[in-house]
Amino acid sequence: MQGDEPASSGERCEAAEREAAKQRLLAQAEAERVPVNDTTRAVPDRRWRREQR
Repeated sequence: MQGDEPASSGERCEAAEREAAKQRLLAQAEAERVPVNDTTRAVPDRRWRREQR
């Protein structure tokens, strides 16, 4: 038995569940990702301009 292999079937099952959860989280994060072009676009803040006059 090697050190990086889970010893019991329960540990293998938990490892598979953790990997599946990780893949679901990565897929969700990718689906919700905002393109860089949308986050760097400048939007004028008219309230700030009014306060400066």
